Amino acid sequence: MEINNTKLGLKENWKQFTLLIIVNAFVGGMIGMERTIIPKFAEIEFGVASKTAILSFIVAFGITKAITNYFAGKLANRFGRKNLLLFGWFLALPIPFILIHAASWNWVIFANILLGISQGLTWSSTVVMKIDLVGEKDRGLAMGLNEFAGYFAVGLVAFLSGYIAENYGITPYPFYLGIGISIIGFLLTLLFVKDTRLFVHVESTSNKTAKLDNIFIQTSFKNKTLSAITQAGLVNNLNDGMIWGLLPIVLFTMNYDSQNIGIIAAIYPTVWGFGQLFTGKMSDVFSKKKMLFWGMLLQGIAILFIPFAQEFYQLASISALLGLGTALVYPTFLSAIAQATTPHQRAESIGVFRLWRDLGYAIGAIISGITADLFGIKYAIILIGLITIISSVIIEIRMPKDK
Repeated sequence: MEINNTKLGLKENWKQFTLLIIVNAFVGGMIGMERTIIPKFAEIEFGVASKTAILSFIVAFGITKAITNYFAGKLANRFGRKNLLLFGWFLALPIPFILIHAASWNWVIFANILLGISQGLTWSSTVVMKIDLVGEKDRGLAMGLNEFAGYFAVGLVAFLSGYIAENYGITPYPFYLGIGISIIGFLLTLLFVKDTRLFVHVESTSNKTAKLDNIFIQTSFKNKTLSAITQAGLVNNLNDGMIWGLLPIVLFTMNYDSQNIGIIAAIYPTVWGFGQLFTGKMSDVFSKKKMLFWGMLLQGIAILFIPFAQEFYQLASISALLGLGTALVYPTFLSAIAQATTPHQRAESIGVFRLWRDLGYAIGAIISGITADLFGIKYAIILIGLITIISSVIIEIRMPKDK
């Protein structure tokens, strides 16, 4: 492909873009395989009772994914987006087999370390590749479609794994989903995905964004826009880590069966996914700052209601509200970072953002687990809800006005 023949845009690159959407759905499906069943799997198969111990799989996943995100941003420019994506899928292949044959809880932790590395490489690559393809005009829409595919798949596979666990047992059948997902994702990438580095050079010829002097420091702390987005990303995944680990336990103690736990747990990422079909394009048109503020605030309020809900419809409604709040912020995070960085620095800045964002999984799991063990699950959930509301206030105060 020659630079002169390379055009940016969603319409111009719809075939490759659509393929990457499908690939990202399979990436999300690997998370969905675990989303409903792992906490119950821990108690039934291995007798793990401590909330902190149960959430250790999320800590392992979050830390390894966060670190991988950071290096993926650097490595994408050096080795190519497709190569990172393919290697991420290669690492995913043994994960379902490890979970099926796990002889101890440590093997589950090891599987989640592999999953964290795999997700860091695969999801980061698909995000950056879509941004490369579309250019500035439809960046929010592109991120909305990307995150829709990924999180709709999380919700769908979470529901399916819960249904299978309830009707056929907690293991091995739910993990068969992961075997099929990883094989198909690997083959699609190997045979059909094309690298997108050339598109970066094309956009660089017309991009006027100021270059960052230190990408890590600016994205993490110094640049008001980037640092405000980064702290919100961390808190978003902090509360997501709590939902992932504690919500199934809460529902289990309320005598909900695996199928109903799967439905409630699946509503959140499903609304999150579908919502991004609209919120992605909204972030191209409306104020990114306002969308981030209201999204984080809505998440925090929804979380605060969880300890006081008993009925299925109440819990389902809370899950939907949480999904809506997350849908407002997720594509907006990425499109705002892409807007604030140069094309050549974008992958690395997104890598730094995703480092802090996915450390939120680990931080949320640790805070939730310790608080739940010391004071009870109710107080752990309330604490996470308050932290999320504080994050929305930080956005309002620190992030410069955009529209």
